[in-house]
Amino acid sequence: MEEHVDSAKPAGLKDLLKNHNFRFVWLGQIVSDFGDSLTMLALLILVNQVTGSAAAIATMMIMLAVPQVTVGLVAGVYVDRLDRKLIMIISDLLRGSLVLGFVGVALLGSADYLWLMYVIAFLQATIGTLFNPARSALLPNIIPETTLLSANSISQTSRVLFGLLGTAMAGVLIGVTGDVWIPFIIDSLTFFSSALFIWRIKAPAHIPDREAKGDIKTIFSQLGAGMKLITNSRILTGLLVAMGVTMLGLGAVNVLLVPLIINDMHLPPTWFGLVEFSQTAGMILSGSLVAIVAARIKPGNIIGVTLSLLGVAIGAIAFVNGMIELGVILFVAGLVLVPMQASIATLLQTSVDNKMLGRVGAAVNSIVSVASLVSMGLAGVLAQEVGVRNVFLMGGGLALLAGLSSVVMLRAPKLQEPRVADGGLNPLTPANS
Repeated sequence: MEEHVDSAKPAGLKDLLKNHNFRFVWLGQIVSDFGDSLTMLALLILVNQVTGSAAAIATMMIMLAVPQVTVGLVAGVYVDRLDRKLIMIISDLLRGSLVLGFVGVALLGSADYLWLMYVIAFLQATIGTLFNPARSALLPNIIPETTLLSANSISQTSRVLFGLLGTAMAGVLIGVTGDVWIPFIIDSLTFFSSALFIWRIKAPAHIPDREAKGDIKTIFSQLGAGMKLITNSRILTGLLVAMGVTMLGLGAVNVLLVPLIINDMHLPPTWFGLVEFSQTAGMILSGSLVAIVAARIKPGNIIGVTLSLLGVAIGAIAFVNGMIELGVILFVAGLVLVPMQASIATLLQTSVDNKMLGRVGAAVNSIVSVASLVSMGLAGVLAQEVGVRNVFLMGGGLALLAGLSSVVMLRAPKLQEPRVADGGLNPLTPANS
């Protein structure tokens, strides 16, 4: 008989792992995250080896980012139309096969096949736009709503931890053996393992609408319904605005942290290990505490508080003079990132009809990705005009503004809010009511 967690209170990892379905979803995620981080580092090293060009590396990063802001929107529609469990399995099998293409390029070791690396990376990232929305939309079907925040927190913490382990493993493997192709083999195996774990899920994740037409007009009509839901919901609009404004600030921060440490603070690159460790330690620690917070604070309020604290932390970077100060600030930033990300995912899952969760989640991810890309594109220009430290101050101000506005926008309404579903308008209880 299937064991279920107690739906009356938020659950920890031990309780959630008693749920057969969540256990296999989580196992599939951690092996996949480990493999993804292996491939990411190995891919950048491979591009550098065969070209020695920073522009080629930047192009590879663009190839990995573009699918989310383009085909990601339409991918969400198919997540709602098709069997989500099947989507995840096929996505894993296809990506596991594609990543083996990098092995051939690595063994050839020629810049003549750089174009092939770009094509494989683009295809792999495109298929990946189906997997994440499907996984997010699957969770509400297999665990009680009261455990979603804990489950999302565990997923975020695992992503950080196993991503770090995968990056470290890739560095060790390549450094010891001198072969770049080995991490790609391991990543392929993790995709196939993830597919096997997902196949073991017994509960149906989604009942697709097999009668709906599949022509282009219908697809874009369903996509429009998802966008309409976002604009008609104060909670979803507030969430989108908060995330978009925050990423306008955070994108620049991600780009300028390197020049701040090396050019402004005049510190050697070896200090980047402390930077990574500080933020990662904060994220892992906060991930273990979210279950306690979930019992006392609603997801909407968590988002407002964590965004505000994140804004203060980012702004404080403008005034640092030493690495210890920067490490403490990034530790604080790491503390708020996991509960913020977990609360955002939970708010989406509990505010949206499950029939539309795929397209709404994909739309939010795409819009936020656009904001991040715009911010990263402007980072260099702004730094040159006003200085690196002032950009951190501006980024922190944007995140703080997003946090303060979300306190109002994401507050639970007294009345039920209408929510668009495939069958029409239905009065459904908002996430925080």
